[in-house]
Amino acid sequence: MRVTIFGSGYVGLVTGACLADAGNHVICVDVDAAKIERLKRGEVPIHEPGLDALIKRNAEAGRLEFTTDAARGVEHGLFQLIAVGTPPGEDGSADLRYVLTVARTIGTHMSRYGIVITKSTVPVGTADKVRAELDRTLAARGAKIEFDVVSNPEFLKEGAAIADFMKPDRVVIGTDNPRTTELVRALYEPFTRNHDRLIVMDIRSAELTKYAANAMLATKISFMNELANIAERVGADIEKVRIGIGSDPRIGYSFIYPGTGYGGSCFPKDVRALIRSAHEAGHEPQVLHAVESVNARQKEVLFHKMQRHFSGGLTGRTLALWGLAFKPNTDDMREAPSRTLIELLLEAGARVHAYDPVAGPEAQRLYAGVAAFTLAKTAYDAARGADALAIVTEWQEFRSPDFERLRELLKAPVIFDGRNLYDPAMVSRFGLTYYAVGRGKLTAAA
Repeated sequence: MRVTIFGSGYVGLVTGACLADAGNHVICVDVDAAKIERLKRGEVPIHEPGLDALIKRNAEAGRLEFTTDAARGVEHGLFQLIAVGTPPGEDGSADLRYVLTVARTIGTHMSRYGIVITKSTVPVGTADKVRAELDRTLAARGAKIEFDVVSNPEFLKEGAAIADFMKPDRVVIGTDNPRTTELVRALYEPFTRNHDRLIVMDIRSAELTKYAANAMLATKISFMNELANIAERVGADIEKVRIGIGSDPRIGYSFIYPGTGYGGSCFPKDVRALIRSAHEAGHEPQVLHAVESVNARQKEVLFHKMQRHFSGGLTGRTLALWGLAFKPNTDDMREAPSRTLIELLLEAGARVHAYDPVAGPEAQRLYAGVAAFTLAKTAYDAARGADALAIVTEWQEFRSPDFERLRELLKAPVIFDGRNLYDPAMVSRFGLTYYAVGRGKLTAAA
């Protein structure tokens, strides 16, 4: 099938590469000429495991193209996918200017029937706005061209996006036209062949489903972090509690790992946008406010543990950080817990020596010119001479470190583990002071 995707960011690139790999002819359109030139040279601007090879294979086969020519893109595709950003406004609402700009672009160049699909995460009612924008643009041209608007939210996890697309848990389609449903079903049939995972609903329900899914996952994270804070105050081990409650199939083990809070491009933005949508609908979403509040507080948890440990203050101390990305297998540092911790440490007069397997270049960009922030080439280089080590992202390479070597490298044998990677008893046997999240009593300043 002929597919055009507007937006060559995370969602657009993964979607385009996967659809092309199924044999479709995909054109990705973007206004960023420099990005398009990089993509044509085979340079992928984001880190996602397997994406480079997938793009290269399908570009060489002629199934995947990149262009800034919007007219060519509109002419090409039966399916016109909108996958541009919806950044949060100051009030938390999703900014739809890019989505509606694409709608005008499609309406400007459309010459035959097309299916306009919103992949971007958008508030309820966006499809109506897209349809109205298309109607206005076509009317201004004096053109009478049939089209359908479909909501098809994405459910891709950074770090596992290709597997998520190729073998989806579900494909949600919001439409008001049965014919359109069958065409979209045919587009996704290669990915749902073993088991029909297509869920068809009305457009507004599909739009809300995306926000509801992310808000539910964010709620599980914040709830578990709240329990971890209680566990510390009553002398319980949250990891044992996690196993105890996760064994209940009504709860499950997913997203109940305590830590330093959620970050990234989706959960923070989508929770805020859903709060804003609720306000606009005349409802006060108390649970969502609590989710956001708990998460903001949890991002400071390691810093407060450091303050309690170092009774003389943090000024002049060097803290090693392992992990900068908001989660493993990505270089995304948007709203990452590491950024909150780094900024608090710098404000307290500390130096930060950090390491991340992938996000180093992004951190270098964010903290360029900050003398108190330096990047190390290896995890052990970051620890050398530091007053303590903080683990912020649960990269696989951090799970089984050489504790004897760490004790020798660190100026003071202290680990602040924001991801509960280690067994406290084992770490203590190596002579290291170990602070985790929700594992044992809060300690007074040392």
